[in-house]
Amino acid sequence: MTDHDVPPVKPWFQDGFHRFLRPFLRRHFHAIAVERECLDLLDLDDAPPLILYANHPSWWDPLIAHFLGRVVFPRRQFYAPIDAAALEQYGVFEKLGFYGVHLETLHGARAFLKRSVAIATAGRTSIWITPEGRFADVRDHSTPLMPGLPHLCRRLNNGWVVPLAMEYAFWDERLPNCLARFGPPIAIADFPHLSKPGWCELLKTRMRENQTELATLVIARSDEPFENLLCGKAGAGGFYDAMRRLKAWARGREFQAAHGDHFK
Repeated sequence: MTDHDVPPVKPWFQDGFHRFLRPFLRRHFHAIAVERECLDLLDLDDAPPLILYANHPSWWDPLIAHFLGRVVFPRRQFYAPIDAAALEQYGVFEKLGFYGVHLETLHGARAFLKRSVAIATAGRTSIWITPEGRFADVRDHSTPLMPGLPHLCRRLNNGWVVPLAMEYAFWDERLPNCLARFGPPIAIADFPHLSKPGWCELLKTRMRENQTELATLVIARSDEPFENLLCGKAGAGGFYDAMRRLKAWARGREFQAAHGDHFK
């Protein structure tokens, strides 16, 4: 495979992965929810390039991104660059649209751009990028963005770049909520002569603004602004919930596993 090739993804394998992924996420999250109003901004044409770039708070991010790609952009094939060493460790990801990069070398950076341009312009694709390049706390906005994304934006003539903010918040339940917000799409065609530093500043500003908007919603601890895309488990589970269930039965009441009113 050359740097200009689009990595093949077999639909049957990807479909099987998502039949595993949904129950796997349900076991580990109380809810996976996206701010409702931002979804109205994502009714975009399927053909032009689409790049989504997100903060990188946890190990879960690639799986959450693949899930969001399936639910929010079902007509587009998910792709995401990932460190080549990590891809060797999780080889199955290569069959799901992840492609290895060596950004620490000049040759690796060039290969990333060639491969990403080929994917972005193939039609009906989406590229998901975490340009912070490392795990970073959601409140830490000091990390500079890596240069690959601005270079990629300058290589494209049209399409959209969309910031994505993600947080993993514990509210009333034992399991966390994965909460996300998409920022307004940036039309690449609106900035045909923007320099690399200009793109860096634009992307960073939009990303941090979106993180701040999501943080405000998370701190408010209300599920009202969110669309729940996946209902996970509630309650403490195990022996404690078994005793609560028995107590409810003894009193002739319906057992409620949830401890609060969020994402019922």
